[in-house]
Amino acid sequence: MVTAFQNTQVLLLAAVLLAACAAKLTVRERAAEAPDHVHGVPVPAGLARLTAVRRSRGMTVGLGLGEGVLGLALLVTSHLSVRLATTVAFAAATWVVGELRVRRPDAGCGCFGGLSAKKVGRRSVLRAVLFTAAAVASLGAPLAGVDVLRDVQVQVGLVLAVEVALFAALSPELAELLERRKMPADLPCERRHSPMSETYATLYESAAWAGHENAIASAVPLDVWREGCWRFVAFAARMDDQDVELVFAVSTAERDRDVRSAVVVPATV
Repeated sequence: MVTAFQNTQVLLLAAVLLAACAAKLTVRERAAEAPDHVHGVPVPAGLARLTAVRRSRGMTVGLGLGEGVLGLALLVTSHLSVRLATTVAFAAATWVVGELRVRRPDAGCGCFGGLSAKKVGRRSVLRAVLFTAAAVASLGAPLAGVDVLRDVQVQVGLVLAVEVALFAALSPELAELLERRKMPADLPCERRHSPMSETYATLYESAAWAGHENAIASAVPLDVWREGCWRFVAFAARMDDQDVELVFAVSTAERDRDVRSAVVVPATV
């Protein structure tokens, strides 16, 4: 029975990692999340930017691909290094979820991409802890996931069904998925709600920002405004020994957001 339980954890973790990979690659976070204040207190600029980077598309895709590789590895090999890497990954995820619950109660964990955009609750923390425990239990499993599937025992099927039901009950993403399926088509970009956290995430990972970042004098923008499908963010900058303003135009579209930049030289009197 112990061996069957250990083999079940391999299947469970592989399924979770592959599901997380698919969600991160296909489901984007909705724009209504990540306010700039928590309980009326402004979020520190450094922490806000860290959260924006965590939510950036590049970071999400990278994490998703890493989870996909681990999930496939659990299916095809029983090598201890794969099991250890999985355990470390889930332990790190548990720490991150716990930190988010304490330090950023407004931010989602992003565990399953855009489906995990709502604030981290106790269920998400408990789920992460249980996944870590499952990863530890899988260290002694003698079979790879594919081998377990080739000859599924009754005990494995029962334990897997119970665990899937338990983790489903601990997953707020299911409600979010059902809600999204009922949503109408995407709004036009000029009417779409686009929070500042989304704008900053798009800006910071753009080529326009990378090309001018060293010239920016202050991370605090001089002005921010929105016109139609664009949000404009102006920064004080220093170029060619002259004080200028760098204005970035960040698209507010749902997908394929573009970023453009322009240098504005203040008029001299």
